[in-house]
Amino acid sequence: MRKLGWHPKHDLFKQEKMSKTPPPEEYTPGAAFERLLTILNTLRTDCPWDKKQTMLSLRHLSIEEMYELGDAVLENDLPEIKKELGDILLHLTFYAKIADEQKAFNITDVLNSACEKLINRHPHIYGDVIVANEEDVKQNWEQLKLKEGNKSVLSGVPKSLPALVKAYRIQDKVKGVGFDWEDKSQVWEKVEEELQEFKEEFNIEDSSLIDQEKAENEFGDLLFSLINYARFLNINPENALERTNKKFIQRFSYLENKAKEEGKNLKDMTLTEMDIYWNEAKKLE
Repeated sequence: MRKLGWHPKHDLFKQEKMSKTPPPEEYTPGAAFERLLTILNTLRTDCPWDKKQTMLSLRHLSIEEMYELGDAVLENDLPEIKKELGDILLHLTFYAKIADEQKAFNITDVLNSACEKLINRHPHIYGDVIVANEEDVKQNWEQLKLKEGNKSVLSGVPKSLPALVKAYRIQDKVKGVGFDWEDKSQVWEKVEEELQEFKEEFNIEDSSLIDQEKAENEFGDLLFSLINYARFLNINPENALERTNKKFIQRFSYLENKAKEEGKNLKDMTLTEMDIYWNEAKKLE
């Protein structure tokens, strides 16, 4: 049996059908990865869709795959996590394949780069640095990134991140260099301060008198403070909010279905009537 590899003229489908070819579960990690590379190489040369793809055309698909993985993780759906990890791995190898065609870098360069980064940023494992706990590791990580050429601690925060995730990452990044509150009680005082400022400024009867831009700025300050407090409690605000979103959707779907069963239109129901079904949904949880 010829070893599966990344060969331009490799007859993959004939090889896959050979009786001597081991089934997928018998592959070693290295052989399985080579199999993926071979399949991608064949698709890149023979499939009309795969031929046309560029890094830019793959970008939005990759983002979608990451969100799908995130959903599977929140649901703790292990079969779905396995599937989504495969999709993401395919995308990673696809980017590397395109770069290889452009003679920029290849998948081996990508893997070696990741290995070197991990070794360099873990001197407490591969060097003589001593750390006391997880926080020491995170602080060393940020300092090493600056030594590697990062102009700012915050340069590693992607601009296109959703605002809530970005706020959390910003706070976590600056913590790595010691810019942080000393105690969570101080953070909660800041939350209460921002909330009071917001209420005093915008809790007025005539909404037309509200300065919308100033209102958004103050509300942003309040959210930023709440995210900071969540971080001190080791709560990931993105995960927490998404769990609440899912919970709301589940309860509202129950409300919709019960209304349909009884031939009612939600628009014609009172909030008191809706609350009956809403509370039923809560009890079912």
